[in-house]
This record gives sequence, C-alpha cells and structure tokens, in this order.
Amino acid sequence: MLFVTLVLDAATSLRGASRVMVLIMAVFHLPLATPSWFTGRLWLLRLGYYKLTRPKEQADDWVWIVDHTVQLGPEKCLVILGMRLRALPVRGICLRHEDVEPIAVCPVTQSNGEVVYQQLEASGKKTGIPRAIISDHGSDLKAGVEKFCHEHSETSSIYDIKHKTAAVLKRALQEDTRWHVFTHEAMQTKNRVQQTVLAFLAPPNQRTKARYMNIESLITWGRKTLMFLDTHECEGTHELPQDHLEAQLGWLRGFREQLQEWGELLAVIAVTESFVRTQGLYRGAQRELKALLAPLARLQRTKKVGAHLVAFVAGECLKVKPSERLLGSSEVIESVFGKVKRLEQDQAKSGLTGLILSVAAMVSTTTTEVIQKALATVSTKQVLAWCKKTLGPSVQAKRKKALAPRRPTEQKRDQFQVAV
Repeated sequence: MLFVTLVLDAATSLRGASRVMVLIMAVFHLPLATPSWFTGRLWLLRLGYYKLTRPKEQADDWVWIVDHTVQLGPEKCLVILGMRLRALPVRGICLRHEDVEPIAVCPVTQSNGEVVYQQLEASGKKTGIPRAIISDHGSDLKAGVEKFCHEHSETSSIYDIKHKTAAVLKRALQEDTRWHVFTHEAMQTKNRVQQTVLAFLAPPNQRTKARYMNIESLITWGRKTLMFLDTHECEGTHELPQDHLEAQLGWLRGFREQLQEWGELLAVIAVTESFVRTQGLYRGAQRELKALLAPLARLQRTKKVGAHLVAFVAGECLKVKPSERLLGSSEVIESVFGKVKRLEQDQAKSGLTGLILSVAAMVSTTTTEVIQKALATVSTKQVLAWCKKTLGPSVQAKRKKALAPRRPTEQKRDQFQVAV
C-alpha cells in the first residue's frame, strides 16, 4: 500500500518509491524487506489488470470518456473510462480520478472509425449501452462514436469543451496576422535573453503540439511583462538599464491593444471551460453561461466568440433529457494520460509497454482491501501474458534484437576430419 500510494498519490517514480521505502526502514530501524522498483512495477500492473478486468455494473446510465494515447511507434491505445450518472459529483466539483472506472484499454497498430466502433461495441458488453460518450472528436474517434450512436439511439455524443474552445481559438487566431508576428517575436526574444541578465523575463516555451490549448501562459507573460516595462520606465534601476530593456522587450509596446483583446478572449474561454467542467450540461445551462460571459466580452471579437460558445453549449444541452445532467468535459482522461507519461519517463522511448495498465491502476478508489484482492487474484504470469498478447514486442525490444551483435555460427566437432 505504501509503495502504490507513493507512486499514485505522491508523484514518486518507481525507483524513487523503492528508495524512499529503504530510507524509511533505515530511519525507523524497521527490520523489514523493501521491494525493488521492478517488484513495485509488477504490483502496479497487477492492480491495474484487476481493476480493468473486474466485472462492471450493467446499467443504462453509464457515461464513457474515450481518447487515444500514443507513444513512439505506430501503435495507438484507446482508453475508455466510465462513470454512472447517479455518482456524478454535485455541481461545482470537477470529476476526479477516483470517480471513474476503467472500462477498456485497447492497443492497436492501426485505428480508424470502424476499429473504434468495434472497440466500443465490445466495451458495451461490459457495462451495457452508455447514455453518453465524451471525446475530443479526433477523426477516427468521431467516426467510430457517430456510428455507435447511430446504432444505439439512446447514446449521445458529447464534444469535450476544452477541445472545442481550442478549435475556436485556433480559428480566431490563425487569421490574425498580429498573433503570428507576436509569437515569432516571443520566440526570438527567448533565444536572445535566456543566457543574459534578462533571463527572468524570457517568454515561456511555445508548444508545437496542441498549441492552441496552451497559449494562456504566453499571453499572460506578454501582459505582465508589459506592465513591468511600464513600471520600470518610471522607477528605473541601474541593474536593468532602460535602454537594454527596450532593446530586448520594447517590441511588446506595439502589442498593447492586442494583448488586451487576447486577454479578454482568454477570459471568455476560461469561464466557459470552468462552467462546463464544474456544472455539466443540463437544460438551460446556456442561459447561465450567457449571464457569466456578458460582463467579460466588451470587444466585438470577444462578443462574437462568446455568442458562438453559448450557442455550442445550447446545442449540447439539447441532447440532455429533462431533469438530467451530463458531463461536458474529458479533462479527467487527459489528466490520467499526463500522470502516465510522468510515470513512464524514459520508458516512453520504448513505445507502448506494460505500463499502459497503470492507467487502470490510477483511477477508481484504491484501498488496502482493493490492493489485497488484486494481488490475491491476479498473478504476475497473467499480467505478462496480457502484455505479450495485447502489446507484442516494444520498440526497445525490436531495437535490441535488430542491433544485437551477430554471433559466429558454431561448427560441430564431427564436421572436422583429423589428419593422420
């Protein structure tokens, strides 16, 4: 229990958890054996396998949260997490890892709409047909979910609010030439100042993947740094001469109006995301959201974006039955994927490995009784057999085999004739 808690709740690495336990035993003079990191890894996988394969309740109020995780190599893994609507947290509280149950972990070499549909159909046998499926509308996911919903009219497809707002931001900023100039200048500034006395004012890194889901830090940097420039101009110090600051960061003054507009746009996006994450989707939700956005959207563009998001929420709420409340966010599965990547660290270079089972270990409630039952009913042999059948050889295993030195073929003694 201590090892699993260190890994799952204290963000400790597998090797770190093993070392912490050695130190605990030494400090408190406890004559107990401590597990190696590899033993702890197998415990974690056995726990995940147990949670994944244990029987699920058959009901018609399941909500599935689905997404793909990818690693090095061609493989994709569809992960389905689920929860019963009767267990939905009260309004104002976001969904947590312990609130969801692992339904499926399905690695595949190739994925398309038909593959996703078959995976969803197989998962439906475990829980019954779900009331709703939340996804990010990736091409193969969207096609598979839509086909599933067509076959099962009682299931509604919900578009994750975070990916929706990212799409709205992308559409708004891709056509903004000033935005492209701003991001280019920020990148150049980072390269110029990160090894100078102005390193503390360097812009944040700009992501190449999912960049429109992570631009808040860049805009916040621009607004705060501009405020710093204005303040320093009035209270200049010898440590940071004004001419040096202006030479490196003065270009921000030309973006004062744009930064204000982009900040207002982010505020509208943030309030919309927070509302859907904490309140969910229900009849009339769009009216409450509209009231929250009204004082924030003052500029014409932000008013247009706010109206678009209110209309989107209204459309999603049409899928909700009277007196029903559905989830509108898949952030819990994104959080789990982030936790898995932190746990994998360098092992991610091996492609999909058995650690994908840790996805199942990280969700639902983990108690001493659950761990005891998992280790009593799931053997290491079962886990290794699942990995071999489901995952196949990892990228690292293929690399090791391909690059292994060739041994010379041995010749048997009877192949030689001894000369007399």
